Amino acid sequence: MNITLFAQIFQLVSRETFTKLVDKYQSNKHCKGNDAWSHFVTMVFCQFSQSNSLNDVCNGMRLATGNLNHLGVKKAMKKSSLSYCNQHRNWELFRDMYYSLYDQLAGSISKSRKLLPKRSIYLLDSTTIDLSLKLYDWALFRQKKGAIKLHTVLDFDGCMPVFVSLSDGKKHDIKAAKEIEFPKDSVVVGDRGYVDFSWMYELDQAGVFFVVRGKENIKMDMIKGRIKLGADLSDSIQGDWEVELQKDNTYDKYPKKLRMVQVWDEVNNVQLELLTNNFSWTAETIAELYKRRWYIESFFRELKTHLKIKSFIGTSLNAVLIQIWTALITMLLLKSLQRRAVFKWNLSNLVNLIRTNLFTKCDLKKWLDKPFLTDKEMEEISPQLSLF
Repeated sequence: MNITLFAQIFQLVSRETFTKLVDKYQSNKHCKGNDAWSHFVTMVFCQFSQSNSLNDVCNGMRLATGNLNHLGVKKAMKKSSLSYCNQHRNWELFRDMYYSLYDQLAGSISKSRKLLPKRSIYLLDSTTIDLSLKLYDWALFRQKKGAIKLHTVLDFDGCMPVFVSLSDGKKHDIKAAKEIEFPKDSVVVGDRGYVDFSWMYELDQAGVFFVVRGKENIKMDMIKGRIKLGADLSDSIQGDWEVELQKDNTYDKYPKKLRMVQVWDEVNNVQLELLTNNFSWTAETIAELYKRRWYIESFFRELKTHLKIKSFIGTSLNAVLIQIWTALITMLLLKSLQRRAVFKWNLSNLVNLIRTNLFTKCDLKKWLDKPFLTDKEMEEISPQLSLF
């Protein structure tokens, strides 16, 4: 194989799709030699290499020398050019490229499941990225603190976002949730930040099921217990009730019965009250749906740990958005590589080894399937090396 691992990873990206998006946003207008594709490749390199500055990114790309041709890049960008492109090229180009790539790779990253296999399950949450107000004065969050917030809908099967909304740190989770339209018969799982009965009623009327953790101050009447005396239940299920919101403003927002499943959380030693509009699933199924919400927490942790998303190489809003979307694109590529491999990669090991071998020339598929030599193979090679 005469091309680098980095170039082979980019074979997963449709150049034709990217070109169509460039035409849509006129992203190559006045580019002066630094076209959108070179910019895109450079920012993805920033993520894979975890470069800390514009200098690190540009110098790292220069090290590739002739190998840039395999990436479709004529020359490495200069620091001033990369800074200008990050500030002025449409960030929407990178957003749409993520969604197009997700549609392309979704089948390769999805896993089969036994939990409600015929329904689409979406996990809702957000994460906040702290920023310095001295550098990012547009990201006002609190009086002396800046932040940007990622409102995310994670696909349960692929553990990758199907929707991301970026806002300042002040925007409440439920405001972002109200902007999303979920397909009929799908399941939406959220934490306490998504308790909004008018929104929950809209989901119900649209034929969407929800499982949301309730708050302690919700006033409701217990209509009927759903657990029979002597029923064989798991230790975690504490109760299963049909409930009705008390007749005040809250009842007007959700004028139907709800189901509340009480679950004991052994980790935090607290009882969870899970609200749902589904009355046919078992209590264990509802508890398991909420338990799997940790997938999105795990996704945020991986994103912040393995990719360049907590510090930025540009200070404008446009530059920050481009870096975040290229981080999501890079994570999507990594997840696809991880799932395609025969070898059972831990994501952190895959990230670290790709980072140190970006410009190594070897067959990507063979390397993914068998990255390490066995002891026997090492013993066979050792005598040959001694001849040199």
